[in-house]
Amino acid sequence: MSNIIIDSRFDSGSIDVMTVHQASAMLRLKHDKDSEFKQWFHFRVANCGGRELVLKIVGLNDSAYPAGWPDYNACVSEDRDFWGRATSSFDKDEEGGTLTIRYTPTGDLVWFAYFAPFSTDRHHDLIAECASAEGVSHRKLGETFDGQSIDCLGLGEGETQVWLYGRQHPGESMAEWWMEGALQVLCDPSDTLGRALRQKCRFNIVPNCNPDGSTRGHLRTNAKGVNLNREWAEPSAERSPEVLAIRNAMDETGVHFAMDVHGDEAIDAVFLAGYEGIPSWSDEHGERFYRYQRILERRSPDFQTAKGYPKSGPGQANLTISTNQVAERYAATAMTLEMPFKDNADYPDELQGWSPDRCKMLARECLGALLEWLESDEG
Repeated sequence: MSNIIIDSRFDSGSIDVMTVHQASAMLRLKHDKDSEFKQWFHFRVANCGGRELVLKIVGLNDSAYPAGWPDYNACVSEDRDFWGRATSSFDKDEEGGTLTIRYTPTGDLVWFAYFAPFSTDRHHDLIAECASAEGVSHRKLGETFDGQSIDCLGLGEGETQVWLYGRQHPGESMAEWWMEGALQVLCDPSDTLGRALRQKCRFNIVPNCNPDGSTRGHLRTNAKGVNLNREWAEPSAERSPEVLAIRNAMDETGVHFAMDVHGDEAIDAVFLAGYEGIPSWSDEHGERFYRYQRILERRSPDFQTAKGYPKSGPGQANLTISTNQVAERYAATAMTLEMPFKDNADYPDELQGWSPDRCKMLARECLGALLEWLESDEG
């Protein structure tokens, strides 16, 4: 029988092919350019002929987040629209750590990815659709090393300055699915949640902070191999023009509420990280974050507070991280939203795991929690 054909020469594609034999292959992850990070994959398999594929991605013990592989199932699609999950298993003792993906496609073509990709074309479609909506403005905040635009959408007539931004880490594509869901609410004149929020807030929304890393198929860095979420204390045109442009725009508007949207490789839950440990921390400032967290936990079964990151001790916050810098710099209620690459262990979905649709539904709940948070603050 003939060999399958594997390639990744497309938007966000990334994989190294070591060996192929009939319907089986041994693969390796690629590093982000000029970086030690490797975790993202996105590739196409052709000439499948309806055979069971056995794909082994090896050398994972030295990936960026090896704890991300146990209990993880790879994303798979035959039409690049619906993304399900392919049965996968991880063996840390095989070939330096091996993820074995098994899947039988119905036809000759199938795509695999670490998470459902959000393409550059889809990004431009989203920006164009929203920018054409009534009351929505578009700004180009800056330009990346590869000459791509850092797009920012503005809307709302209220006084509360809200910044929503995602995909500082480009492989965390769930962040832009969340952004699409949020924009669908906010740009729809018939959506009363969006209307109420536009009356109270001025939204500044950057759906993709790292377009270069996204198109290059990076997990965590920009075109220079820089982790943008460690650049917020001293962003520079030489290393992080993306952060420099966004932070300069924040300086112009001020920030009252900010959500930086991410994905976590290892933790099988949705959670928030706050700004404990910033120099200006006060119980009153912190309570604004905790109140929002309590509201979201009550509203969304997908959100929880039992799992998450350790809190920084007094004065120990890393101010190079966006949430800490924004909370400190603007006295803002800032937070990092994390969604899983795996599944949500509290409400698992065998077919899709954590999925684009769940990202978008969570976005609506986050916005609903924001409206309730604002109203409770007014009361």
